Amino acid sequence: MPLPKISEARELSDEKLAEEIVAVKKQLFQLRLQKATRQLEKPHQFRHARHRLAQLLTVEGERKRAGSQATKEEK
Repeated sequence: MPLPKISEARELSDEKLAEEIVAVKKQLFQLRLQKATRQLEKPHQFRHARHRLAQLLTVEGERKRAGSQATKEEK
C-alpha cells in the first residue's frame, strides 16, 4: 500500500480536514493499543498513519497561516 499523497489532503474542505485529523489520531491510538496487547499484524500501518497525520497537520497549518496573512493585509 503506497503512502497517501498530500494533494489528496489539500483537496479536503476545512471541516473534512478536521474530521480526518481526529480519525487518524484515533487510528494511531488503536494501533498503539493493538501493539501493547500483541495483536498488531501490520506494523507498517504506524508509518502510514503518522505520515497521513503529518500531511493533514501541514495542510491545516498552511491554511491558518494563509488566513492570518490575509487578515494582516486587510488592516
